[in-house]
Amino acid sequence: MTEQQKDIININGDEYDVGAMTDQQKYLVSQLRDLSSKIAQAQFGIDQLRGAQDAFTNALVSSTQSQAEDEASDEA
Repeated sequence: MTEQQKDIININGDEYDVGAMTDQQKYLVSQLRDLSSKIAQAQFGIDQLRGAQDAFTNALVSSTQSQAEDEASDEA
């Protein structure tokens, strides 16, 4: 026989069994878990966007430096 693991959450340092909560409390827990997941996904996307932004910034900086060097060598 397997023992079922309780769904325990911590609120302000106190532990609560979600299974023993009211339907409204279970709904709120579900909403909070979903929001936490969405926030984590959004942060993941932001990290990707920042990485892409850095790559494009570096490409632009490199391009302008190369162009300035080419113009300087043409003037010499």
